[in-house]
Amino acid sequence: MIKWAGWLIAFFGAAHTLSALTLEGAARHAGAWFSGELWGEDFAAMGPANSAYWLSLASFGVPLIVVGLIVLWLDRRGIVPPPFIAWTLGVWTVAGAVVLAFTPWPILLLANVLLLVGARRAARQDNPAPQAGLR
Repeated sequence: MIKWAGWLIAFFGAAHTLSALTLEGAARHAGAWFSGELWGEDFAAMGPANSAYWLSLASFGVPLIVVGLIVLWLDRRGIVPPPFIAWTLGVWTVAGAVVLAFTPWPILLLANVLLLVGARRAARQDNPAPQAGLR
């Protein structure tokens, strides 16, 4: 379950970033990004290049790739990821779902549930319940 969660989180981040760069056409503004054109731009009056930057490279996509890869790295070493990762991403996912209902947030919510269930199962295996007859 933890491995699936890691892959889903990384996939979600990669899909968001790559689709913003390609399908949404954000990459066509790369010249403006790397020329310093955005340095003095006002966030309240965001232009197309700045908007494209925040949709793609500066979005949550790249950090989600990193979080997903960290979850996979921990899992490969037999380390259970701390539950705060799933809880934090879960709260953030639900907030995003409320703001923008028609996005692929269920994928990320599924990854959070898998991560929580996997961590819980791993904790039970490490700490079996005491026998009923002992006090």
